[in-house]
Amino acid sequence: MQIGELKRNELNQAMASRILILDGAMGTMIQDADLKEEDFLSSTKGNNDILNITRPEIIADIYRRYIEAGADI
Repeated sequence: MQIGELKRNELNQAMASRILILDGAMGTMIQDADLKEEDFLSSTKGNNDILNITRPEIIADIYRRYIEAGADI
């Protein structure tokens, strides 16, 4: 069994046992990071996905805070 299949099984089990909500206000968390224009590549200004490359520590910190708050998905 591959990892993707294992994760899918875990997700299916979780969905069978409780209501799952996937919403973390990622955009708001990114806005709170007080990023500068330099954090985005010039052609991708406003594209938050590019922050995974230019500022991965910001994105990792946001997800770490979700986990600390109790997120388990």
